[in-house]
Amino acid sequence: MKKRIVTLGVLASGNGSNLQAIIDRIEARALDARIAVVISDNPRAFALERAARHGIPVVKVPSGSHPSREAADAAMIQVLNEYGVELVVLAGFMRLLSETFLRTFPMRVINIHPALLPAFPGVHSQRQAANYGVKFSGCTVHFVDQGVDTGPIIVQSVIPVEEADTEATLGARILEQEHRIFPQAIQWYAEGRLRVEGRKVFLGAGRTCGRVALHQPALESGPGDFGKEE
Repeated sequence: MKKRIVTLGVLASGNGSNLQAIIDRIEARALDARIAVVISDNPRAFALERAARHGIPVVKVPSGSHPSREAADAAMIQVLNEYGVELVVLAGFMRLLSETFLRTFPMRVINIHPALLPAFPGVHSQRQAANYGVKFSGCTVHFVDQGVDTGPIIVQSVIPVEEADTEATLGARILEQEHRIFPQAIQWYAEGRLRVEGRKVFLGAGRTCGRVALHQPALESGPGDFGKEE
């Protein structure tokens, strides 16, 4: 049976390390997708150079180059449609999308966020987590809706927050997980295994949910057997 190859359009504003992770998986034949175009609102984004190195067309739609957000989004929609994009991937895209854009690609826009949503939405999530004193953090892939990081969650990765963590050290470990779960979410989409019902995203047959309890700091055995595995 011939595999379905999903056509991606990637929106990026910065370094593009998640874009690179997706490109690497595609080139390793581990992801059933192709990137048709990369669009950036930042003409100097390193993501554009990454794309060009791999022969991927790039389009610049600079912030402020259109009279309104809707007009800028209309320009991006035109490009995405011209390239036959099925799934829009936000890989470090730092601008909110308009209602018109999301209506054009309903539940066909996905984003990666460096926190365990719904905790710490918006910017500087790693700093928020490190300063707040949470014991676990991580990253989330979700469908995009009209809120700020409020769309239905596809997959999350959890990492422990260490006592000495700073925004930088925590962010680096979270980024490693982003590079794992973002391509995986795209692969599930390509396989037609994601089903959205209200706020919930269900994954089709083939995987089961993990049921291991995590503790940070680790529980210790003693009175009440706190450290005893159930």
